Amino acid sequence: MLLEKQQTAFLEEWQAKIYTDEADPHLDKILDNGIQMYNIIKKAINGSISEDEVKMLAYKVAMERLESEINIGDFVYNVNVGRSIIVDKLFQCDLPSHFLQPIVDKINTYFNQFCYHAVSEYINRKNLELNEKTHFISENHKDKLAVLGQISSSFVHEFRNPLTAVMGFTKILKQEYPELKYLDIIEHELNQLNFRIAQFLHTSKAEINEQRRENVSLIDLFSDLQELIYPSIADSQINVIPDVPEDLIISAHKDELKQVLLNLIMNSIDALKQQEKVRNLIITCQNSHDTLIISISNNGPVIAPDYKKTIFEPFFTTKELGTGIGLFVCKKIIEKHGGSISCESNDELTTFSVILPKNVNPE
Repeated sequence: MLLEKQQTAFLEEWQAKIYTDEADPHLDKILDNGIQMYNIIKKAINGSISEDEVKMLAYKVAMERLESEINIGDFVYNVNVGRSIIVDKLFQCDLPSHFLQPIVDKINTYFNQFCYHAVSEYINRKNLELNEKTHFISENHKDKLAVLGQISSSFVHEFRNPLTAVMGFTKILKQEYPELKYLDIIEHELNQLNFRIAQFLHTSKAEINEQRRENVSLIDLFSDLQELIYPSIADSQINVIPDVPEDLIISAHKDELKQVLLNLIMNSIDALKQQEKVRNLIITCQNSHDTLIISISNNGPVIAPDYKKTIFEPFFTTKELGTGIGLFVCKKIIEKHGGSISCESNDELTTFSVILPKNVNPE
């Protein structure tokens, strides 16, 4: 009887205290929902309410809150405001506390059920919505990679033939005119161009499985790389500190592994160019049971923690003229070899670590 008499006063007080947003498309339904919950509490006191009825209202409100894109915390606050007002009004009547306490407990039970079902449904539908968006982004991402793969194939065929011819004639010029100026620079830049083309090549799945694995000597591989990077090392006055044992052998696609290491080294060189202090490039190889750990470190600028999370994602780059595919291709190649690649960075060193299974084939 008290709740029947106090319903209008309750709703007015509740509306004055709750959080609402004028932009809420379901603003006009909030009062109706409050009235329904108030009626549920009246039925609960008489013992004539089922949990299904509470669920139906909770699911309805959850959908409205989801469509409104408003913080679910506002809803929980509004529900608890209603709970507090009802309990306060009950304790204002002249009934003894031992009689009121079971009724308050029952009211709290139904309010708790209502909040639980509404928030759970809201979260479940929100997660479903997020999963759908994530799936859409993932599919869109795959479409971009597919287009990039098609562009890669076309790009390679258009540029590789004339590039190979120019590189060949450059070598002939070096043999016939060894004292001719600038040939070393031309050859270095052509190798860099060839390397960039190869990066695009490896975004195409159709091209990536052409080679066979072979036993690769890491000391020989780094000797080949040294010839490619020497002009950049000399120009930037970088100290190369190698620690590569002569007996380390790994089964790998040689050109692909060479591409990964060259990319990591060139990235380190680019980073070192940004500072004035002594520039150190540290290359280490460690033998650990059935794996090899190759680390490329530099004492250049620190990589921000947020960047470390996305540094291996395609199209992500911090360079002004970067393509954002270099480290993505590195990760793709290393994972194809059954390994992993990671990045750690602090004020002293930035280190890219490549862990690969040795899998050496018997001679």
